[in-house]
Amino acid sequence: MKGAYILVIKINNNIKKKIGSLGYICFEKGTYIYIGSAMNSIEKRVGRHLRKKKKKFWHIDYLLDDKSMKIEKIFYKESKRKEECEIAKKISLIGSGIKNFGCSDCKCESHLYKIKNLKSIKIKELNEFN
Repeated sequence: MKGAYILVIKINNNIKKKIGSLGYICFEKGTYIYIGSAMNSIEKRVGRHLRKKKKKFWHIDYLLDDKSMKIEKIFYKESKRKEECEIAKKISLIGSGIKNFGCSDCKCESHLYKIKNLKSIKIKELNEFN
């Protein structure tokens, strides 16, 4: 299955984490939304994100390596074209972006946003992974 996905990430403590070439970033305790795409297999990409042992390649790999965070929910949208930037723009209206996170291959401000809570997002066009 090809398309876009959202990871709902809960960070349980304030942390300062080295995120690849972005350097050290401070993350406040709370709920974050990460938007990604997988134009080969969403299932394999999400499975990779859920694994603890992996080579760090993307910005999200560095964040997911921290013990104070947990992926709470995963949503996806099947699509034959990349839609992660469109979704990120919608999330940017209700969240605070972590500058340059996850968007080195596009012109978005970010693909990781801190939100007040999951209820603040209307994700009606996305499906939830079970």
